[in-house]
Amino acid sequence: MPGGRLTLDDRRRIAGWLDSGLGYAEIGRRLGRPTSTISREVARNSTSGEYRPGHAQEAAVHRARRRRPPRPGEPPEEPAEVVRGFVDEFAALLAATGLPRMTARVFVCLLTADAGGLTAADLVALLRVSPASVSKSIGSLEAMELVGRRPDPGGRRERYTIDDDVWLRAWQADTGAHGRIAAVARRGIGIFGPDTTAGSRLASMGRFFGRLSEQMDGSTLAEEAGYDALTVVAALVHARRPLAVAELAAALCWPRDRAVAAVDALRRRPAIADPLALHDAGSGTVTVTARPDRLSPVQREGIAGFA
Repeated sequence: MPGGRLTLDDRRRIAGWLDSGLGYAEIGRRLGRPTSTISREVARNSTSGEYRPGHAQEAAVHRARRRRPPRPGEPPEEPAEVVRGFVDEFAALLAATGLPRMTARVFVCLLTADAGGLTAADLVALLRVSPASVSKSIGSLEAMELVGRRPDPGGRRERYTIDDDVWLRAWQADTGAHGRIAAVARRGIGIFGPDTTAGSRLASMGRFFGRLSEQMDGSTLAEEAGYDALTVVAALVHARRPLAVAELAAALCWPRDRAVAAVDALRRRPAIADPLALHDAGSGTVTVTARPDRLSPVQREGIAGFA
């Protein structure tokens, strides 16, 4: 019934509706469930992008048995089972963001381990998987710089650990990636044209990732460069003509390096100048123009009508 646990019949319906191309919101509406329930169900029980209703039902039954309070006289649940349940739940959430399920499970195990970390054998025993699966997941996490390794004292094995600053490094990596996506999307507007369907989509994408990058990059150095960048924008607006970096530095009474850093900040973080954008005018000069992605084609036509 709506609001209760999903049944095997519910899960078979979900699989059929997914094959028909229905979205999570529509599936949730048909079953009388929140969209989040459907998205978690699919993320938790998908293999190679395919939702498996039979596997989902077996897993649900297993979880229900594991969570059942012990009857009088029964021993309490083993601590390892409690940990494994948490690992599976947390890993399912991480898998929904795009991280492979096994990699996510290994990551959560290391995240919840003590300062000494875990060996590959520890991970195999805890997750009940093959050494090859653990090795592949460790390789993926090391490539993302989320996991480190060090010798195991008193043995020939290696221990895998997660540093306390892992979130900062992951945050910084995402910030750089988001900024690059925004820059490429804005470049695509010039290729396809701002009035095309592709240009409109790229403009929306560029705004989104540009704002995300700006919000995530909160370092003091970035704030100082951003303040100088706004001064450069004001100077270019006031000049009403393209200026060279040396001219900007002289006019603002800055060292040349400071002007170069401010112009570079505008190139790397275009959202600073929103709704204007830095434009290379040739011969080593720069100016500012209205961002082509700030107004939709319809809005530009409406403004042009007043000209």
